[in-house]
Amino acid sequence: MDDFASQIYSQVHQIPYGKVSTYGDIARFAGYPGYARHVGRLMGSLPEGSALPWHRVINAKGEISLKGEDLVRQRNKLLEEGIEVSQAGKIRLARYRWDGR
Repeated sequence: MDDFASQIYSQVHQIPYGKVSTYGDIARFAGYPGYARHVGRLMGSLPEGSALPWHRVINAKGEISLKGEDLVRQRNKLLEEGIEVSQAGKIRLARYRWDGR
């Protein structure tokens, strides 16, 4: 695993239960501002059954970027943590966003 991936995984691992972070936030916290799309690619390539809380990472608009069954799966995981998510996959960042501390 390269340094970029390990830094990203380390940041995602730290997102607390009941909180979310954006792809851009994770990239910035890891020291790679401007690499939000790369974070998204890494989250999308995690192996099945990964223990990393990938579901806590959403886009900058406060929405789940996935579609179809994948959106439903991520939405359900967030709901299980008490995070309010609309049917369309929208989350209130002002309430649930993790500040990286």
